[in-house]
Amino acid sequence: MRIKRGKDYLKRRKNILKQVKGYRWGRKSKIKLARVAILKAGAYAYRDRRNKKREIKKVWQVRINAAARELGDSYSKLRHKLRLANIKLDKKILSELATNFPAVFSKLTA
Repeated sequence: MRIKRGKDYLKRRKNILKQVKGYRWGRKSKIKLARVAILKAGAYAYRDRRNKKREIKKVWQVRINAAARELGDSYSKLRHKLRLANIKLDKKILSELATNFPAVFSKLTA
């Protein structure tokens, strides 16, 4: 008996085209282009999930530095003083204190 695979092919194609819905030009309708588009989109998404974290950490550091400079210190000097005082706060918490609770932040630096 002959095995026909038309259904499988159509199902796979339909799934690919569903994933590229909203893409521009031939990438939304041509299977070869759509496959490449899906692969690239996945790679970019994976990369940028990590880059997003990197950018957020940069913003935290800028906020801490700005608050420290208002009090007459730089970011690196502040971190050094905190380490010597054995105060273990990460960048995220320091940034929150610097932006939302400047009084607490100034007491920390004193």
